[in-house]
Amino acid sequence: MNTAVLPATQAAPAPARKRRRVLPGFAPTLGFTLFYLSLLVLIPLCAVFLKSAGHGAEAFWAAATSPRVLASYRLSFGAALLGAFINVIFGFILAWSLVRYDFFGKKLVDALIDLPFALPTAVAGIALTALYAPNGWMGQWLEPLGVKVAFTPLGVLIALIFIGLPFVVRTVQPVLEDLDTELEEAAASLGAHRWQAFRLVVLPMLTPALLTGFALAFARAVGEYGSVIFIAGNMPFVSEITPLMIITKLEQYDYVGATAIAVVMLVFSFLLLLGINGLQAWSLRRNGLDGKR
Repeated sequence: MNTAVLPATQAAPAPARKRRRVLPGFAPTLGFTLFYLSLLVLIPLCAVFLKSAGHGAEAFWAAATSPRVLASYRLSFGAALLGAFINVIFGFILAWSLVRYDFFGKKLVDALIDLPFALPTAVAGIALTALYAPNGWMGQWLEPLGVKVAFTPLGVLIALIFIGLPFVVRTVQPVLEDLDTELEEAAASLGAHRWQAFRLVVLPMLTPALLTGFALAFARAVGEYGSVIFIAGNMPFVSEITPLMIITKLEQYDYVGATAIAVVMLVFSFLLLLGINGLQAWSLRRNGLDGKR
């Protein structure tokens, strides 16, 4: 049998060097992550479930399904979903204007978008109430037209739109900045109209970011308290939000009712967010972007 002999000048392959990582190995990193997550999230949530289940199913059901509480569910989740949907539309338009156009005061507008992040929620609620009250700057003009904003569900919706808008803009804006305009130009060169180029080229690439912004805006709105209680009026069966019901139960030392309402909000919010994340993952796979994340 002939055997090949390596030339004397050819060196043997060097042994593979072990890749050095900044963080420690997988096991300690995962262990610390699970410990930190359990300490801050899982243990408190488990405590809420255990507290609500400690008084029996009948007490839980009675507290979580009373007519007043059900009305607060409809307002909180309905206004949060509608507000997040409105923010997706106008947040996208605002992000598009900031990325694609140059205009006077652009940096000021870009800075104002983050104002709901830094502004205390109580201050936002007081400002919106003063603006839309019947004797406010805008309320005094809307009142003669039969449009009542303050102390109505419409006021709750406006407050939730106000606090949720930055989440959509800041989620979509970096994706738009990375989106190459040559794709739109290529579509136009192939005969596509503006709407066709937007619908078939731009929108599929922005859909995951829009869904993420929607989820973040909804998650913030559904649990919002400070900016809503001032403009809502807090009238039972009309403008009473679910977080206020929890606070009311706690002030009455009704811990069973408070934890029962909290569990229902937690479960519904988790299911909605899970569905949105599933839709986002499906959109990524459909557009072939799952490997580029």
